[in-house]
Amino acid sequence: MRLSETWLREWVNPPATIEEIAQRLVMGGLELEIEPALDTLPQGVVVGRIIAAEKHPQADRLQVCRVDVGQAEPLQIVCGAPNARVGLNAPCATVGARLPGGMQITQAKLRGVDSFGMLCSAKELALSDKSDGLLELDASAKPGQPIGDYLKLDDHILNLEITPNRGDCLSVMGLARDVAALFGVNMKRPNLPPAVVVGDRMLKVEIEDAETCPSYAGRIISKLNAKARTPDWMRERLRRSGLRCIHPLVDVTNYVMLELGQPLHAFDRDKIGNTIRVRRARPGEQLKMLTGETVALERGELLIADDDGPLALAGVMGGMDSGVTEATTSVFLESACFAPTAIAGTARRHKLVSDAAFRFERGVDPGLQRIALDRATQLIIDICGGEVHPVSQAGRNQPDPVSIRLRHARMTQLLGHEIPRREVEQLLGRLGITTRNEIGDTWLCRIPSHRYDLRLEVDLIEEVARLHGYDRIPARPYLAALAPSRPQEGRRTLASARSTLVARGWQEIVSLAFTDPRSQAALDPQTPSIAVDNPIAATQSVMRTNLWPGLVGAWLHNRQRQVARVRLFETGVCFALQDGAAVETLRIAGLAAGDAFAEQWGKKNRPVDFYDLKADVSALFGAAVDEYRYVAAAHGALHPGRSARILRGEVAVGWIGELHPCAVRALDLPEAPLLFELDWTPIRDLAVPRARALSEFPSSRRDIAVIVDERVPAQALLDCARKAAGPLLQNVFVFDVYRGESIGDACKSIALGLIFNDYSRTLTVDDIDAATQGIMQALSKELAATIRQ
Repeated sequence: MRLSETWLREWVNPPATIEEIAQRLVMGGLELEIEPALDTLPQGVVVGRIIAAEKHPQADRLQVCRVDVGQAEPLQIVCGAPNARVGLNAPCATVGARLPGGMQITQAKLRGVDSFGMLCSAKELALSDKSDGLLELDASAKPGQPIGDYLKLDDHILNLEITPNRGDCLSVMGLARDVAALFGVNMKRPNLPPAVVVGDRMLKVEIEDAETCPSYAGRIISKLNAKARTPDWMRERLRRSGLRCIHPLVDVTNYVMLELGQPLHAFDRDKIGNTIRVRRARPGEQLKMLTGETVALERGELLIADDDGPLALAGVMGGMDSGVTEATTSVFLESACFAPTAIAGTARRHKLVSDAAFRFERGVDPGLQRIALDRATQLIIDICGGEVHPVSQAGRNQPDPVSIRLRHARMTQLLGHEIPRREVEQLLGRLGITTRNEIGDTWLCRIPSHRYDLRLEVDLIEEVARLHGYDRIPARPYLAALAPSRPQEGRRTLASARSTLVARGWQEIVSLAFTDPRSQAALDPQTPSIAVDNPIAATQSVMRTNLWPGLVGAWLHNRQRQVARVRLFETGVCFALQDGAAVETLRIAGLAAGDAFAEQWGKKNRPVDFYDLKADVSALFGAAVDEYRYVAAAHGALHPGRSARILRGEVAVGWIGELHPCAVRALDLPEAPLLFELDWTPIRDLAVPRARALSEFPSSRRDIAVIVDERVPAQALLDCARKAAGPLLQNVFVFDVYRGESIGDACKSIALGLIFNDYSRTLTVDDIDAATQGIMQALSKELAATIRQ
């Protein structure tokens, strides 16, 4: 929000420079910057009035004007502006004047006619980026008056970034209240007399849901001058606030919104019915907005409607068919209060930018509607004339008061600093908060309607602290009794898992929980996404169901910057629907792409493969790695022949594999990365290590090679061997895999190493041969394995 310093000082004028005011506001919690209204003020430019204009004898598009600039004789100036005419007041740069762009005005001869100055446009005075003609000034402007004095260009602009909880500061009045409270001075509220009612025409107003619209007021203003012009003082204030002038009726509503903080809207009375209804949109309804765009109202948005249908999207923007035009002579002026929850997200959903929606989403004072309506009515009468009719109102005129109990001891405890009771009452009083002493050290505080962000005791404590001054609260060490947590040996932390991956060359990323529906559908097609009601962008409109979209996006970002080898992982919450409710699951996931090793001279490189990723994932399981199995399975986003389900016992804990070719094409990826994802809860528990004595007797090893069908996984051989061998088998592992013509295309040879040992005796050859024979028989029976000769 942008506001003029001179406008602010009309409401509150502390004995401080604008820099000191800005510093106090920043310390009070409002972020802002100061900039001059004009970088360079024009010199030698005055108000000029064209008293005569004749066609140039040598040029069809030029006029020879005689301009009154307050001197003894008018100046002769050649002008080519299309709106130059007798009686027009416009800025006039006299000979020797210097314009903001650096141009210096000299006497010139244009097509044989002398010109002693230049009539200026808004662009030439740096008041606008473009202009179609001379800057037209009010007829009351006095010729010869310096243009800087007339337009009050020696000014500063406060460019504020208002946080969502301080919507009360989105106006001159709201900011003036805060400045007055911070400096401890009185606010000079201008006299805003109500307009005199002379007519009797009224519209019927109905509110279908008082929760979404607690107050609605409006009145008819008729017999308006359709040719009225917005005065220069209002035009200039709107310009400095970043708004352009459109039409006197629209300009007044914008001006009052900036001045008081209440958005208003003017309907052309001749284009609407006799009953105004505040209601929800019905299925199939449409509305053509003032922007010219037609929007479909399918989600029950709040509307202003008459008997024939929608007139405006409540709190956001009016409709084209009921809007005012240059021919409007009668309006219905609306001033309403809408609940933030009823307006939030509506403008973004329809891609509509609106100052009204910006304010209603943050909350508007529910006691301001009549005041703003009267102020706008009087301004319209002053500018456009007309007759004022009575107010039609529905809902509450004043909101119910809110009271909060505030304890002095609690304030001292939270701030770590005691502020005297009398000072607390004074500081709250500056904010318009009345206090009443109750039993003990407690106050009952009544909150003004414009501070709808104050609803808890801690809110009041924060207000006292910022007015007292954060810099006046001494810094002291915080004393507290903190009991150290007791680590559980059987449960590891997420930080330890992160450290394991980092030690193996992985890098952690953090991505948003919102993601692109297209990416989510490609990377987790079997899980329905949860749509975000008010997405900040179309590419962030669903909640993630797994962590892969963020990892793929980070990988592409790095690859586009010539980082081909990446190992990225992320820990975060994923969201899914279960029995109609959103369920959150904490997961850890990773992506590997590029070469298997960092570039070096000692080893020939190769692309990273499934088993490289499996080794890193297995490292996460630590001492419990033997409890996990990798079982070939199909996942909608993974390659059907290069993916596996990860099980802990019989519990599925995650997935690992290469991205599916269809997903690679759908996302237009340069290659297929390797991915894994694990649910954190089922893998965080570890078996507590138990000490046992080492065997005093030697171990024995037997190696066997078996031929099995290509489809038999090695894990099945290991499981079968462990089950058949009994307690003598201490370890079994795969040490070789062979495929070749000698064993057939559909088969493979897997060599197993068998380690036998006993804690009570030395095993005999017969013991080892019997155990080995039992293993081979089990493999033959269960997996159709044959011994490779």
